[in-house]
Amino acid sequence: MHNIEQNLHDVRNHIIFAAQKCGRSPEEITLLAVSKTKPVEAITEAIATGQREFGENYVQEGVEKIQQLANHDDLVWHFIGPLQSNKSRLVAEHFDWCHTVDRLKIARRLSEQRPENMAPLNVLIQINISGENSKSGILLGELEELAAIINSLPNLVLRGLMAIPAPESDFERQTDVFRQMEQAFIKLKAQYSQIDTLSMGMTDDMEAAIACGSTLVRIGTAIFGARQYSSAKLTEQN
Repeated sequence: MHNIEQNLHDVRNHIIFAAQKCGRSPEEITLLAVSKTKPVEAITEAIATGQREFGENYVQEGVEKIQQLANHDDLVWHFIGPLQSNKSRLVAEHFDWCHTVDRLKIARRLSEQRPENMAPLNVLIQINISGENSKSGILLGELEELAAIINSLPNLVLRGLMAIPAPESDFERQTDVFRQMEQAFIKLKAQYSQIDTLSMGMTDDMEAAIACGSTLVRIGTAIFGARQYSSAKLTEQN
């Protein structure tokens, strides 16, 4: 049984160390606990340690957890998986954030489907920074046009960028990729005053991401242990 309380303590200390190492304040960095495939009991254990921001990759699984934990009205739910248009309504109706907007059709549907009694949905544009055919996201050259359109949609708030680089074990090569995201983020901030979130960095590359300006790291394995995928999760389409 993994000790989630101890794991969260260790991850938070790692964030503090990484931030101080590059001259940043740890308060600038949000820890997003990636709880996909994990039971509600594990999330409840994390909540007990003060964790309030959670990320889910699978729409239906995420909605079920949000509903089961609705008594915790201070939780912030982030959708961080690839999103197909037929699931956009569920994200618009239940989540606080969507990190994976990479096309206009999805952005428009999220805006149209966001309930009027809810605050605008916070969205990030996903960048395919490594140019992988298997990854979602747009190329950096497409960012300016998509950002301008999303910024005009009434029920969305464009907050920044997200990326999942190709796995790389070498710190210097990790930072080479993350620096490209940092520069794009700085440029976007200069254009739109509300831009404040650069979502990048996971368990294996969070130190490099923090060194390159990440404001939100998405950590799952280091908190909850290795993921166990059921056959249902493997086949769920998002």
